[in-house]
Amino acid sequence: MASIKRIIECVPNFSEGRDMGVIKQITSEIESTDGVRLLDVDPGEATNRTVVTFVGEPEAVVEAAFKAVRKAGELIDMRQHHGAHPRIGATDVLPLVPVSGITLEECAELARGLAERIAAELRIPCYCYEAAALRPGRANLAVCRKGEYEAIAERLGDEAERPDFGYRPYDDDMARTGCTVVGARDFLIAVNFNLNTTSTRRANAVAFDVREKGRPERTGNPITGPIVRDAEGNPVMRPGTLKCTKAIGWFIKEYGIAQVSMNITNVNVTPLHVAFEEVCRCAEARGLRVTGTEIVGLVPEHSLIDAGKHFLKKQHRSCGIPKGDILNIAVKSLGLDDLKPFVPEEKVIEYLLAAGENHEGRLTAMTVEGFADETLRESPAPGGGSVSAYMGALGAALGTMVANLSAHKPGWDDRWEEFGVWAEKGVEIETELLRLVDEDTEAFNRIMAAFSMPKATDEDKKLRSEAIQRATLFAAQVPLETMKASSKVFELCRAMVEQGNPNSVSDAGVGALAARAAVMGAGLNVKINAASLKDKGVADGLVAEADRLMAEACGAEAAIIDMVNKVINKD
Repeated sequence: MASIKRIIECVPNFSEGRDMGVIKQITSEIESTDGVRLLDVDPGEATNRTVVTFVGEPEAVVEAAFKAVRKAGELIDMRQHHGAHPRIGATDVLPLVPVSGITLEECAELARGLAERIAAELRIPCYCYEAAALRPGRANLAVCRKGEYEAIAERLGDEAERPDFGYRPYDDDMARTGCTVVGARDFLIAVNFNLNTTSTRRANAVAFDVREKGRPERTGNPITGPIVRDAEGNPVMRPGTLKCTKAIGWFIKEYGIAQVSMNITNVNVTPLHVAFEEVCRCAEARGLRVTGTEIVGLVPEHSLIDAGKHFLKKQHRSCGIPKGDILNIAVKSLGLDDLKPFVPEEKVIEYLLAAGENHEGRLTAMTVEGFADETLRESPAPGGGSVSAYMGALGAALGTMVANLSAHKPGWDDRWEEFGVWAEKGVEIETELLRLVDEDTEAFNRIMAAFSMPKATDEDKKLRSEAIQRATLFAAQVPLETMKASSKVFELCRAMVEQGNPNSVSDAGVGALAARAAVMGAGLNVKINAASLKDKGVADGLVAEADRLMAEACGAEAAIIDMVNKVINKD
């Protein structure tokens, strides 16, 4: 099995959001680093802050981060900086985030090493936070940024408040660059909830209602009364309603509204849509209304898909629909396009990563006409295996269509969930079969690559023969997967004939016909590739499995078509 590529994300926040020339010079340092891809640059005029997102292999990302911090330190003078967002330095915060093939603790080690290097080579003092924290209590970013930039000189006089790396007496260089907070954390969603008010005080009240930290308990007047303190003199806090969230309220002159600005530090505990609904509830209790949502930086796809499904279920609608449709429901329900157009290709991390991949030649990216034209050309791929997988996908799509029509049928409102479950199963089958459309062509390409290997020496011939056998086995296994996936379509279509909207029974029947064709066609591909295998035991096993699935498919299709005809011919 191939090892998983090690990928991390870095999301530095720079204390400049107005001068695009300065921002471009900083991001150019990132783009000039081999092995790194700049995904997003999100400047904010009112906050005077830019959130940058880039990804790559760990060593490359760390190098790009160092170069960006160096450039920011050269260009940004914190003595002249003013903005709505808390900050402590030219590069305010610098988190490393594990994406794949690497643990959070490994990212924490990288972050500590980066902080030490920044302090030593750039003379910018660094605090370490979240998973990289070196002192108790410093996991919280707010603790590291205590008092913000203006409090740096005072904090240096207290040994407990000094940075983890780069301590020295306050000087002009430090006054210019400030400090940087470096750390490692899981994926964080930075989100602003737009309010129909200009009151920062009202926005803060909602923020305190929901954020995990909450607000101080008071005696008497809940706003101006004395703060209740514990035996050690610390304020007694009344927690908010949302775990793993940090939030404040502010006014954004650029938009002319107040917002609840929130960081969701664990979306598994508090999903985006849960945070949205709770902010809406608390805002309404205070006479306010949430008009929309602004994503700062990037968001993982699953957060929007989960949100879309949440709102669909509230409407008693099926979630077994194309991913793009679910995403659109999320955008409209959360009001992500309230302040400006929301472009998923620019804001969803998976889509940005996919945009950098080479999709040339992918069959599933073609139009229907393009797929047919590519098939009829004299090249042997795509062939029967890819076409079989696509027929299976169409069969699953037809069965799912009947489920969705049934879920939304007038008078069947109490059955939406029943049919929604079937529709989601259908989407899973279709997705798997669409993957196999391209996988089958890839299998053929592997065989051709093996045949093109050199055969000048006995060793060459041996290696070539072994490669041909491995590729041929793979080419037999892929259509067998197609047969198994297509066989799942029969259960869906049978259920839709028996239970679904009778006006669509013929569509379920066609779905079964397509599934049978897919199984039979893929079976032929299993057999023709198995015939070239030298290991006859393996070959016979593959053929026996294919014969069994083909026989079952014929029986299932015949039974479903018989039921369809009975429904159609019923008086």
